[in-house]
Amino acid sequence: MFRGILIGIWMTAVTAGSSYGAVYWMTHYNGVDPAAAVIDGLDYEKTRAINVPMIANGRLQGYVVAQFVFTADAASLARLSVPPHPFVVDEAFRLLYEDRSLDFEHLERYDLETLKTQIREKVNARMNGDLIRDVLVEEFNYFSKDDVVSN
Repeated sequence: MFRGILIGIWMTAVTAGSSYGAVYWMTHYNGVDPAAAVIDGLDYEKTRAINVPMIANGRLQGYVVAQFVFTADAASLARLSVPPHPFVVDEAFRLLYEDRSLDFEHLERYDLETLKTQIREKVNARMNGDLIRDVLVEEFNYFSKDDVVSN
């Protein structure tokens, strides 16, 4: 009888101790590197899709349709009086429209890394700070003029 009571007390103590230890470990030692926790303060913002006309030989050939997502510090975004979305769209449009190396019929060969870097750098320069952390490509397609007219 005494042995049964001791086993009951022992099981209660082990259960309580392991529960406490698990909760303490989850709240204090969850394995997250503090340097990697920086991503928690970032917002992912999606721009509207842009249609960039592609003109070759003096004629409209079609449109490049692109949509971007950018990451920025949430606190910095909240402090801004003007959202950065129009600046991202404007810089993307300008870069795509002015790029003579863009072979719109073979977009798979286009250097998207350079485009993303240029968008980030130019928007940060226009916003007078290091607001945009990264630019991601959501959509990047080409539609010929004939495709647009037939639809």
